[in-house]
Amino acid sequence: MKDKVVVITGASRGIGESIALAFAKEKAKLVLVARNPEDLERVRGRAMEAGAEDVLTVTTDISKEEEVEVMVEVTLSRFGRIDVLVNNAGVGYFKSVKETTLKEWQTMFDINVTGLFLCSRGVLQPMLEQGSGHILNISSDVGRRTIAGGAGYCATKFAVQGFADSLRKEVQSKGVKVTNVLPGMTDTYFANSEQGAAHKADWLQAEDIARAVLYAASQPEGVLVDDITIHPMVQEY
Repeated sequence: MKDKVVVITGASRGIGESIALAFAKEKAKLVLVARNPEDLERVRGRAMEAGAEDVLTVTTDISKEEEVEVMVEVTLSRFGRIDVLVNNAGVGYFKSVKETTLKEWQTMFDINVTGLFLCSRGVLQPMLEQGSGHILNISSDVGRRTIAGGAGYCATKFAVQGFADSLRKEVQSKGVKVTNVLPGMTDTYFANSEQGAAHKADWLQAEDIARAVLYAASQPEGVLVDDITIHPMVQEY
């Protein structure tokens, strides 16, 4: 992955931060994307210390078309190409359908689905012109199954799966790869939970997901990993 240009959304903490550090250790060039500039700068510092060749931070709300377009333009202006996009940004509200507000529903679809679409579409042209590229989506194991109290979140991840599987068929013959990584229970701050809480002791760590992403991204040119489902031993799937 040395010198590869890797764009990571939701890079300011959690899984996104771990993915950034994993690619940094491989001496990639990173573009860190999130809404919090202070957290992005903190991760930028850690990535440079870890060995990244160069790190660009771009404060972006990925649900806004114009902001995504600027992010892609800034990236191409700096590096001239985009080799990998990791669609990691996501939000989730876990409650019954009856209790879920329209705003919560729309927010999940705006970030998890529309944002992923906008970023994927944004990098496609440079990737197709290069004849190479890799789009990796951090989905969820509930993109393949359902849980009570998570209908909205499950719906977004089922949408990601359908979008990605269809996109793969569009671009695979043109040299662009599409991979979905579907984590199970992972110890992060996701959904305003406490990272490091006692009940999460046996859950996956963010670094576990980062290793899976790096594995898929570092396969030889002729090898495509469609999906990786990863969950802790304590979780029945």
